[in-house]
Parts: sequence; structure tokens; C-alpha cells
Amino acid sequence: MSKPIPKVQKYMTTSPHTVRPDLTLSEAAEVMRTHNIRHLPVLHANALVGLLSIRDIHLIETLKDVDPSKVKVEDAMTQEVYVVSPDSPLDEVVDEMAAKKYGSAIVEQNGKVVGIFTVIDALQALSELLSTRLK
Repeated sequence: MSKPIPKVQKYMTTSPHTVRPDLTLSEAAEVMRTHNIRHLPVLHANALVGLLSIRDIHLIETLKDVDPSKVKVEDAMTQEVYVVSPDSPLDEVVDEMAAKKYGSAIVEQNGKVVGIFTVIDALQALSELLSTRLK
């Protein structure tokens, strides 16, 4: 007998750290370092407007004559964000992330960011599922 596919809410990180689009990349990088994270949803007036990853910051840092303390988050963030609901089946979310090579999915409910599901969360889910379902 097979078990139902878990929902993404079981494995997502709840209440993720977020940044505003008017923060500098240096300020956003400090948030990432402080909390040991690689993805930050970007919110304006509590609405999701983008996603900033550590890769976005590293790209800007490699540009000659560009000062990350002067570049705003909104100038480096990705505006097209993969958004799912907490009730999204885990297999569908990870399939889409793998197919499109997304590092994360933002979890929204009623227009509000309630979580983030990252590759690390997916690995933790895989580990749990392998140790509980296949033993």
C-alpha cells in the first residue's frame, strides 16, 4: 500500500527572512551571512516582488567598478519567482525545481509569503523519506 505524497508545507522553512527592494546588496549579504541562508524573498509592502540569491550577489561582486554597497536589491533580484502553495504536492514542486534548475520555491498563501522551500529542504525531505519509507 502506498502512502500519500507529502505536501511542501511539511518540509518548507516557515517565516523566511526577507528583504526590501531598496536595501543594498551589502545589507542583503549581511542578512544571508548572519542567518546562513542563500535565498531571500524580496517584499514591497508585504507583497512578493522578487527573489535575491547569493549567486545574484556574487555576480554583482565580480563586475568591475561596481560597488555592492551602492547597488540596490531591486537591481540584482530575479523578478520571475517560482511560487507554490503550502498544499502543493512535494513531488510536483521538486520536479519543477529540478526541471528548471530553481534553487528555491517561495510558498505563498492568500497572497502572503509563509515559507520558502529550498534545495536543502528537498534534501532533508529526501533523507527523511528514504529513512522512513524505504526501511
